[in-house]
Amino acid sequence: RDLGAIKPASWLVLGLGVAGFAALLLAVSRDLKLGLIAVGGFGAAVLLFAGLAWLAVKMLRRMVNESTAPRWLVLATRQISARPVYAVLQVSSLAVGLLALVLLVLLRTDLIGSWRAASPPDAPNRFVINIMPDQTQDFQQVLKDQGVARYDWYPMIRGRLVQVNGRDVHPDDYTEDRAKRLVDREFNLSTAAQAPQHNPVVAGRWTPGEKDAISLEEGIAETLGLKLGDRLTFDIGGVRNEARITSLRKVDWGSMRANFFAMYPVEQLPGVAVTYLAAYRAPATPGFDNALVRQFPNITNVDMASTLAQVQQVLDQVIRAVEFLFIFTLAAGLVVLFAAVTATREERAREYAIMRAVGARASLLRQVQRAELAGVGLLAGFLASCVAMAVGWALARYVFDFAWSASPWVPIGGALAGAVLAWLAGWWGLREVLRRPVMTTLRQAAE
Repeated sequence: RDLGAIKPASWLVLGLGVAGFAALLLAVSRDLKLGLIAVGGFGAAVLLFAGLAWLAVKMLRRMVNESTAPRWLVLATRQISARPVYAVLQVSSLAVGLLALVLLVLLRTDLIGSWRAASPPDAPNRFVINIMPDQTQDFQQVLKDQGVARYDWYPMIRGRLVQVNGRDVHPDDYTEDRAKRLVDREFNLSTAAQAPQHNPVVAGRWTPGEKDAISLEEGIAETLGLKLGDRLTFDIGGVRNEARITSLRKVDWGSMRANFFAMYPVEQLPGVAVTYLAAYRAPATPGFDNALVRQFPNITNVDMASTLAQVQQVLDQVIRAVEFLFIFTLAAGLVVLFAAVTATREERAREYAIMRAVGARASLLRQVQRAELAGVGLLAGFLASCVAMAVGWALARYVFDFAWSASPWVPIGGALAGAVLAWLAGWWGLREVLRRPVMTTLRQAAE
């Protein structure tokens, strides 16, 4: 009982360790805001795991029926319940490290793979802009000759938003940085009599051929504080065009399709300069892109396949950069677990010596020790995996913007990994306890 509570010196060492870890996060991030977010995230994870571990320890004794359960399980349960503070410390520290490890695995495999698979296999990988009106037929004929049957084809018009409901618009009218940037630059506008099939209308109504009407992407409407019925005036190459917002569209910017913030529901706008945009999946013909640029030297051909490959390369570099930090976190959790086990080594030695003196076999005590360590690891791994799956879902939903569900094997694998790591760390710290002679241990305890 005297050794059951953490001493003030231990709390001081623990506090210094936490402060050092926070300082390391701030130094590695090289950005105060990002560093504080990382520190806050780890702090919240520790508190969450500590709370869940405390509840699990409290429920443990009630869940194990001592009259029917194996003796090794009953004794292991008593060992954990007798030192709840150490149990919570072990579980929470190891769970934080495993959280980083499991989340890293999910990011490297499931999330990145699902993000790649989110785009349809026939999604466009080429975006060609600056196609002149007199090149329309020749360009489309080239695509047809190369077997490209499906492609997006839209007029592209450059225009600046200058008025809303007859009032001049300036960047200073908005507080959000994104809104300021949108108002301060030209929009890519387009026209189409029929609403794009990949842009469902979520508010209002798209009426084909309706004059003085315009459809906005719902996100930009929210950013700029616009609503149905507002009248927008765009300056298009010195020609002002006023239109009323009649519909709002939901645009999936990750669909690899041609998308626009604002579209007029007509075939064309008279009196304005226009070029065309084509989005298609390039054929496998060698040299197709070079031949296309030679035939139409004024166009800009954007190879999205290369761009996505570069994005993937950057993601791989970022993941490799944080691997060290995550591995360090796991190592720190194992060190804390080892220290917590070592702190109770003498008390465990006395307890085991008394049990052996009254007839307990060494094999039974080894089972108790393994069960206690494996239980701590199982709980830490299970909690870490569940939280990692929740974080992964949030990343998929709000960052990558696609549906994702983790494999049900993730919690099982995380729990088993936690059990193995906890057993190894605990075995190293307690390997000498069961080897000590009983009489030697009891004499030392009596002195």
